[in-house]
Amino acid sequence: MKNFKLTALMLLFLGVAQAQTSDNPWLLSAGFNGVGLQSDLTSDYNALLQNDYKSMSFGVPSLSLFRSVYGGLSLGAQFSYNNLQSKGSVSGAEFLSIDAALKYGFARDGKISPFLKAGIGRTSIGRNDGSSFNSASNATDTYFGGAGLNFKLGENFSAFVETSYRATRDSPKGNYIQHTAGLAFGLGSGDADKDGISDKKDKCPDVFGLKEFEGCPDTDADGIPDNLDGCPEEAGPEENNGCPDTDGDGVLDKDDACVDVAGLVELNGCPDTDSDGIMDSEDECPEEAGDLENKGCPWPDTDSDGVLDKDDACPEEAGILGGDGCPETSKKVLEELNKIGSSILFPAEGYKLMGKKTLNYLNEVKRILDENSEAQIIIEGHASTDGSEKFNQTLSLKRAEAVQTKLIDLGVDSSRLEVKSFGETMPFNAEDSAETRSKSRRVEFKAKN
Repeated sequence: MKNFKLTALMLLFLGVAQAQTSDNPWLLSAGFNGVGLQSDLTSDYNALLQNDYKSMSFGVPSLSLFRSVYGGLSLGAQFSYNNLQSKGSVSGAEFLSIDAALKYGFARDGKISPFLKAGIGRTSIGRNDGSSFNSASNATDTYFGGAGLNFKLGENFSAFVETSYRATRDSPKGNYIQHTAGLAFGLGSGDADKDGISDKKDKCPDVFGLKEFEGCPDTDADGIPDNLDGCPEEAGPEENNGCPDTDGDGVLDKDDACVDVAGLVELNGCPDTDSDGIMDSEDECPEEAGDLENKGCPWPDTDSDGVLDKDDACPEEAGILGGDGCPETSKKVLEELNKIGSSILFPAEGYKLMGKKTLNYLNEVKRILDENSEAQIIIEGHASTDGSEKFNQTLSLKRAEAVQTKLIDLGVDSSRLEVKSFGETMPFNAEDSAETRSKSRRVEFKAKN
């Protein structure tokens, strides 16, 4: 009954505890012990100990230090002190023991783990008053074997109870039972994140994790631990490194500019319905191939001449393909105009249009232009070699402008007319004669396009 009460009392004072494991290879313990003398003591001890002292005495301390060497096997040393209590007037007896021991634990990671212990040491029993027996002169070799239980109550501490049977080898011979109870502290790898996985085995020692992932968390619950998950906060399949691909276009959501609609890799996951290289979200004409400069829309060709309006100088009037989009004045029309122009002559140093005949010529020019409404012409002014080069350049310009002004007065749209001056640089022919110089004072008509 006394042994039972001792064990119960010890358990009432236990704190947080853990037994020795592979992650905590060192086990330091402290507690108290109870020593019970047996009836087979030699006659020397029989009178002085068995008859004079109680069958069970309790004392402190009991200390031990063990190191795990392989599996459940540990090697260590232990020390116990007790003061045997007398039955009468005799003084107490001092009990000392120091041992080397082997211990083998079972189910070491469980809440309760049993163990076996065996070893050899030195034991001394002697009266405290020195009247007989003293600890130095009565030390003897001791063999022992026992068993006990560790009670896991936390990560770094454990409680234990054990019982061993001890036998002395040399005289004075005696046998006794020793009970020990106390606290043990496992030294080694801790558990910084308190997830039940030691830091030694924890691949994520600083964050609470799961046992199946070796201590790492799985925040998005996709079966891939955060330390291996490319998207730890978004559930995704293993083949995508834990990242989702909502629209299934091969572009992961984290890189997809259009998460909810399948698109192209080269456009960051966005579609291009008209295949013009512009994603639909930036294409003002997503179903009609167009130009980036025109926001994804095709350029119009209002006059259907093959020249886009952006390049067409005459967007509403069909022109020739490969030109500026304006209609080409035919050679026949130019021939007619220049035949008339060769008849419009000027005095040597003059530019004014004179005479009814000249007016008739210009009316004829207007008629031809009216019949060819698409025609746009350049009026080129020329001069003879009479006078200075500078003078002739100015004079030829005034001649062209005089014709232009008169045609406008007759009703020709000014936008269809342009003037240029060539001075004396383009004579009628190479012959230097009065006739040649007279014919060089002229205007010629050329197409603008």
